[in-house]
This record gives sequence, C-alpha cells and structure tokens, in this order.
Amino acid sequence: MDILIIEPLENEVMQWLAARHSVRYAPELARDPRDFRQSLYNVRALILPSFVALDSAALHYAPVLRAIGRVSGGAENVDLEACSRAGVEVVRSATATAQAEAEFMIGAMLSLLRRVPVEGADGMLVGRELGACTVGLIGMPPAAKAMAQMLSGFGSRMVGYDPSLHASDGVFERWRVTPLGLRELLETSDAVCVQLNYFSRYQGLLGERFLPYCKPNQVMVSISHSGVFNERALADVLISGRLSACWLDSLEPGALDEGRPLKGMDTLQITPRVASTTRESRLRSSWAVARRIDELLQATPPAPREFRTTDPGVPTDLAAAQEQP
Repeated sequence: MDILIIEPLENEVMQWLAARHSVRYAPELARDPRDFRQSLYNVRALILPSFVALDSAALHYAPVLRAIGRVSGGAENVDLEACSRAGVEVVRSATATAQAEAEFMIGAMLSLLRRVPVEGADGMLVGRELGACTVGLIGMPPAAKAMAQMLSGFGSRMVGYDPSLHASDGVFERWRVTPLGLRELLETSDAVCVQLNYFSRYQGLLGERFLPYCKPNQVMVSISHSGVFNERALADVLISGRLSACWLDSLEPGALDEGRPLKGMDTLQITPRVASTTRESRLRSSWAVARRIDELLQATPPAPREFRTTDPGVPTDLAAAQEQP
C-alpha cells in the first residue's frame, strides 16, 4: 500500500491521489492505536489528524514510511526528531493556512480590545481601537506576513521578535515590522500575537522571566502550542490585571483541571485549535500536502517484496542461504 489516509480529505484530492497510488482510507484507525500501528508495515505515506500521535515507537512499525502529511494545524502530534532520524519527511503547508490564521488573530484582537474595556480620562470604561495600538508579533511565520499587510490597513504600528531570526534579517524590513527583543516587545505592545512554530526549546518561553513586563492592559492572542507559556506565570499576570485578557487557540489536556493555575480564569478564552481551519485553507492545504506526497513517492520507488533488512552486526551468510531449498 502506498498511502494510508486517516484524516478526511476533500473528495477531489482523494480521487487525485487514488488515480496515482494505492490508497486506503481508514479514519476508524484513529480510535484504535493497536490496529493503527499494525497497519503501518507496508505504508509509504501517511496522512494523520492532529489527535493521532506518531512517536518513535510507532515508527518501528513503519519500515518503508517515507512521508507523514498534516493538513490542518501544526505537527505537535508527530515526533519530528524521530522522523528526521528515520528519514521520514513531515509534510505540511504553512502558507496554505497563513490567511486563515492571520484573520483569526485579528478578529480575536478586535474582540478582546472591545470586550475588555479600560478606564478613560473621564472615568468611563471604554474599548480600544486596533488602529491606535502597537501590535507585537512573537514569531514570524507566513501568517505574520499576512497579518502585517492587514494591520497596515488599520494603521497599527508593528513590532516583532523571532528567536530564530537576527534583528538584521531582511524579513522585518520587507514586512514593515520593527524588530525588538522579547522584553522590549512586551513592554511596548498594546496587543500581542504569539505564532511561534513550537519546538521543545521554547517550552515555557513566555513565563516569569518575561510576562511580568507586559504593558499594563495588554491583550494577547496565541495560536502557538500552549507549551510556550508557563501556566503559573500566565495566571499571575491575568490575576494582577497587567494582562487584561488572553486568547489561546490551543491548550494542553488537563490545563483547566481543578488545582491547575488557569482554572476559573474569566479573562482567559480558549478555542480548540480552529485558527488555521477554514474551508478555503483546508482545500489549499490538502492539495499542497497531496502534491508533495505524490512527488516523494514518485521519486522513491518502493523496495521489492523480496527485500529484507539485516542487522549490520550479524552478516548474512549468502553461500548458506543459496544452499537452502
């Protein structure tokens, strides 16, 4: 079998793949980890939903796997380091969802700025306009480019920080974003959008070292993995009112359980990872993933059926093998 599809795709994309490869569509495997692993033995490409994990243990069941496709959202459910070691490419299209993510973040900022009022000079509680705000972008993925274009129409000033980019990188100038250090960005921004591609080294990046420096009455929207936040530090700045409201489009299971720092926060809004998913972005992403998987499979012919791997530490006795009937 060439491709195992567990996440539903648009019909035209499924038909296009089926015309070129041997395809099995089995969404029921998402609910059965044992059958899922046993189905990987002869699979060359896999398209997974966000709630099905694929780690190094699962990769042992997939000796000929060449690619893993993710259509919507990130790839937090996939062990990227294990895939790299195994020579498996994780296929996703950041540009396909950029417009959807940018629109979501702007909509969330507009909602928070009006819904969480501040005290005006006359003592009245009033909302704020996005055009009068300095907007901080933490992370500069393709969605940041789309955001910068939209925010310029509002008249907002834009500042940005990305730990993977030097302040002299040309992307800041091209997108008309002023580069700042993380602390300075938090100190000067009225609204902050977090859109970092998540890696383990960013675990707790937004914690007690930086969050206490948020500009008073700041609002924050994040479409990154919630692991970039330290829960206790985020709860503290929400309780103090320094951060007037926060919108997370991703939250780790159990983070709102009894006894956890974020439990009962009325200035915290959670959505179930919907920023990147629109009808249009799904179609763009489905086609991008399908075409890349097709390229990979066309370029890498499957191993012949008689092929079998051997342990390099145990040489095969070819002469003895030939004498066997």
